[in-house]
Amino acid sequence: MKFTEEHEWLQVEGDLVVVGITEHAAEQLGDIVFVELPEEGATVSKDDEIVVIESVKAASDILAPLDGEIVEVNEALVDNPGAVNDDPQGEAWFFKMKVEDLSALDDLMDEAAYKDFIS
Repeated sequence: MKFTEEHEWLQVEGDLVVVGITEHAAEQLGDIVFVELPEEGATVSKDDEIVVIESVKAASDILAPLDGEIVEVNEALVDNPGAVNDDPQGEAWFFKMKVEDLSALDDLMDEAAYKDFIS
């Protein structure tokens, strides 16, 4: 698992990268009440705003961590956005993407570096 400074996690599954937000981010946001996901088939560039999350505290944008194509979104979050609070680094992933260059993951933090980053 890799992590960004924007508190996203990335997990490689075959030739896809699964993306969600970290437990730390979910705790900071508070109770999540709305999630707007990107369109399947959308081509995104790193740092594009692609997910909107609204909590009782604030609205936040999630940025694309890498260049690629959105191939699947977690539709369950539309009906149950609170799942992000329950299992942010598991069942509450946001989208899966096919990335142009998997070596771009090498520039991201591993779990130990992320824990240092948030402490």
